[in-house]
Amino acid sequence: MRKIAIVHEWFTSHAGSEKVVEQILRVYPNADLYSLVDFLSPEQREFIQHKPVTTSFIQSLPFAQTHFRNYLPLMPLAVEQFDLSSYDLIISSHHAVAKGVLTRPDQLHISYVHTPLRYGWELQHQYLRQANLVSGPKSWLTRAILHYMRLWDVASANRVDAYVANSYYVARRIEKTYRRSANVIYPPVSVDRFDAQVRREDFYLTVSRFVPYKRVDLTVRAFVRLGLPLVVIGDGGEAKALKHLAKASGQNNIQFLGKQPDDVVEDYMQRCRAFVFPPEEDFGITPVEAQAAGAPVIAYAKGGQAETVIHEQTGYLFPFQTVESLVQSVERLEASVGQFEAGALRQNAERFSSTQFRSAFQTFVEAAWSKFERDRLTPSSLSGLTSCSNGIADRE
Repeated sequence: MRKIAIVHEWFTSHAGSEKVVEQILRVYPNADLYSLVDFLSPEQREFIQHKPVTTSFIQSLPFAQTHFRNYLPLMPLAVEQFDLSSYDLIISSHHAVAKGVLTRPDQLHISYVHTPLRYGWELQHQYLRQANLVSGPKSWLTRAILHYMRLWDVASANRVDAYVANSYYVARRIEKTYRRSANVIYPPVSVDRFDAQVRREDFYLTVSRFVPYKRVDLTVRAFVRLGLPLVVIGDGGEAKALKHLAKASGQNNIQFLGKQPDDVVEDYMQRCRAFVFPPEEDFGITPVEAQAAGAPVIAYAKGGQAETVIHEQTGYLFPFQTVESLVQSVERLEASVGQFEAGALRQNAERFSSTQFRSAFQTFVEAAWSKFERDRLTPSSLSGLTSCSNGIADRE
């Protein structure tokens, strides 16, 4: 019987990447869990089946529970300390360092990639600006750390036997960053939570963390110009600036609800006229959830959402990440209210269901395992070893 380990970066919440681990565990319930840190409360542990988690030395470092991300320079070292020598199959859930675990040639390592290290690669300059680290000693120290992370990231890429990407957009980034091909298996979305037949109302909805790359400011500016009702759910560091932006217009068409529980989000998704999604995301779960709830989606036409929203069939993809481009798409939807049929939206969303994910992922893993078993000691590989040995013997 195969012994399986699942390596995840950190268990601190039940968000997108953790939902992938949840479904992998449903496929392989006997797998053991490894993570750099585990700060889940007893009430949060149901999705990992209340399993124990083997953690790294970062778990015990000062302030790790609230500031574990500050230990990024130590994460490559930490993940390499996991002793996985007793496992046959290792599955890493990667968006930072998980793919860097050390394995032997007789172990199969499959990495499900949510994203390569974005702030180490194409988002470095944006990250430095946001952190006010454009110049000075701290800036150069941070740049040096990110340079080191890039070197390690590429060096550890060849430790993986097979890559799985969560979208074609991410697969292209894997090819660019690691020069490796990746199979695409979309992440699981809990589409069954939503009712697509609830009567739609006249407000628009966006749900997001308030961080710069999510571009909530773009949505707020567009609806200030449009004057249409907008409900904003979420929180984060930009909350004050976004509220000020909305109030400065002198209108009362934008309502901020703060962070809300899942049932409230579901209710608003089921009633909104359309869901607005302006960032460039690796996949983007909320646009799929909105479609499952029967809401058309207005999204930026770059990133994973360009694969999940069908232009003019389940929503509109606006071509430029600008206020003007977003406004034009909202106006187009306003002129065609009722065009999008809830059943068709739901049918598209079901392509990304948890059931579909489990089936596709298990099929991929079992095919990879069968090939690995066949290739491990085939006559061709043995002949290569034999010729190598003969060459050594001849020199002796």
